[in-house]
Amino acid sequence: MLNCVWPAIILISIFSAVVTNRIPELSNSVLSGAKDAVDLTISIMGMMCFWTGIMKIAEKSNLTQKISKIFERFINFIFPECDPKSSASQAICMNITANLLGLGNAATPLGIKAMQELQKTNKSKSSASNSMIMLAVINTASFQIIPTMLCALRQKHGSENPMNIVPFLWITSLCSLTVGIIAAKTFESKRDD
Repeated sequence: MLNCVWPAIILISIFSAVVTNRIPELSNSVLSGAKDAVDLTISIMGMMCFWTGIMKIAEKSNLTQKISKIFERFINFIFPECDPKSSASQAICMNITANLLGLGNAATPLGIKAMQELQKTNKSKSSASNSMIMLAVINTASFQIIPTMLCALRQKHGSENPMNIVPFLWITSLCSLTVGIIAAKTFESKRDD
């Protein structure tokens, strides 16, 4: 779908620039947009490397096992098919921790690892298990205590107080996470029937 949308947007932009005789503005926008994208990528890269390294240290130092004990009841309720002492459970815990810290980009490889671990115990390899679906829901509607990436983006673009939206993010993320979990659990029971 996106393979059709992006070329269409580009063609419409070029056509509009030709019709309105604004080709120099289009060229300047393309060049400045590319420069801004590179600047943003470089500024965020350091933070991503730092937090990914912290998560790797937490994994190697068994800190994730200690954190998984904190989340053990929550993980047992949300992922009843998953053994609490399994590597899948630890990967899920690391993923949830990264999301809580607002490290969406650092959470992505952890989420992929958790999905791979869940796939190992999946009885039906051709379809997603209930635990895999729940993990996708939790990642999509994740609750963030510290929305690190968003605050970094707001600060980069000149916000005087990049953290002032945090309470509103907590409310909306908690609502979306709750609705997502309820929906997944509802459909989970219908799927089992």
